[in-house]
Formats: sequence, structure tokens, C-alpha cells
Amino acid sequence: MAPSADLHIHTYFSDSTSSPQEVVDDALKAGLSCIAITDHDIVEGVAPTIEAARPHVLEVVPGIELSSEFENCDIHILGYFVDHLQGPLLEKINVLLDARVERMKQMLVNLKAVGVNNIEFEEVSALTQSRAVGRAHLATLLQQKGWVPNFKAAFEKYIGPGCPGYAHKYKQTPFEAIELIRSSGGVAVMAHPMLTQKDELIPRFAKAGLKGLEVYYPNSMNTVTEFYERIAKKNNLIATGGSDAHGKAKSFTYVGKRTVPMEVVEQLRRAKNGK
Repeated sequence: MAPSADLHIHTYFSDSTSSPQEVVDDALKAGLSCIAITDHDIVEGVAPTIEAARPHVLEVVPGIELSSEFENCDIHILGYFVDHLQGPLLEKINVLLDARVERMKQMLVNLKAVGVNNIEFEEVSALTQSRAVGRAHLATLLQQKGWVPNFKAAFEKYIGPGCPGYAHKYKQTPFEAIELIRSSGGVAVMAHPMLTQKDELIPRFAKAGLKGLEVYYPNSMNTVTEFYERIAKKNNLIATGGSDAHGKAKSFTYVGKRTVPMEVVEQLRRAKNGK
């Protein structure tokens, strides 16, 4: 089997249920040569994953998935080969995490105003190993406590945009996210464009320093993948991909479900080095 990489994986430091060791175990079972840890707005999962992978022939790319918003649309920017130990990214992460905590507290206030009064912040924060609390954690509790029949319904009824529990996130544009990744020595890639559906913005992001597009995503139809392959090529972007694995939190995917050849990792490495 040719060496392959899964470049979109989360740990329990954000909204996955998997520990770094479990991610490494899953990657080894899948026969992967490389993985990227891309937790939401946090890099705490990178170092322990590198340590867990140390006894094995498994490369771990330091990464992050930064939240941003543009024209009332959530746009996620992946960063690869970022400096996860020092520098501007770590400084900004503290701001992002503070904002996540305040947003969650506001969402709970909003929910209590419409009668959802049995979920406390401590319960939400207990679902993650960091301050990276998010709507996925709240959706899990809404389902567990019987307010909704399933995870998706939590977003549709209570915590999606326009719903009674919704609160706006920290205001960061994709352009700011791209620059933050670049200033931290990393390579910026637009996550799952087939979900974002803002294709008209991709050329603008490319001019701002975006270097890649997540073309290969789990459960995407071949026609969709081919469409984004063409967009990536047209804009001179590296076509990346990964599983977007979240452990048991997302049933539709798992570590290794979507992979790319190791050449993609090398392309990202060259982009980091300005080649």
C-alpha cells in the first residue's frame, strides 16, 4: 500500500472524543504514514500526539483549524506546519479561547430564556480537555437531556444561526486567519469548501496567501471532488484532504477514511519553506 496521510483530525482537546493516543492507534491501524492534528482554535493536542507517535513510524504535522466569518458565513481555515510552541498563534489562541468560553455562557443564558434550564457551563466544559468549548459539546448535551432527538436537530432547533440559543462567535475574517497562520510559519488551506459553498471567495483567499484547498473530504461525491480539483488547479492551490475525524462525535467518518498521497505533505512542506 502506498504511503498516505490523513490531514484533518481532531482530538478531545477540541470537539472530538479521541485522545491523542487513540488517534495514533487508529492511524496505525489504518496504515497511515502521516497525520495532521487540526483541533479547533487550539494546538494543545499536537505535542501529546507527537509524543504518542514517537515509538512508531508515523509523522505528525502540527496543525490547527481556525474559525472565521465572512459575509455571515462560517469559513474554516486549516493551518499546517504551524509553530505550536511559541509565537503569534499562541497569543491569538488565548483570545479565541476566552471568546469561546464567553460565547458558550451567553448561549446557555439564551437557552434558559426559552426554557432549556438544565444545562450548566461546567457540564459543557467537562466534554473537552481544554477551554475550546463549542456548539458540538452543547448539541451533545441537548440530545442527552432529551431536548432534541439527535445531534443535527440541536443545531436546527436551538443553536444554529437564527435559533434562540445562538450567539455570535469571535469576529475574525478568513483573511486574518490566513495571515495568522502565515505569521506562525504555517501553510493556510481552506477547509471543506463543499460545505462552506463560498467558491467565489477562493480566488480572493488565494491572493491573500491561501496555499491549499481541502478537495478530498469524506462522503463527497466524485463529481464534487472533481469540481474542487479543477478550482484548486485554476488557482494554483495544493489539493489536500482528510477525514475530519472526531472520534465517536461524528459517525460518518473516522481516522483514515479520507487520505491523500504523501506527496501532498511534501507539497505543503515546500510551500512552508517558500519553494
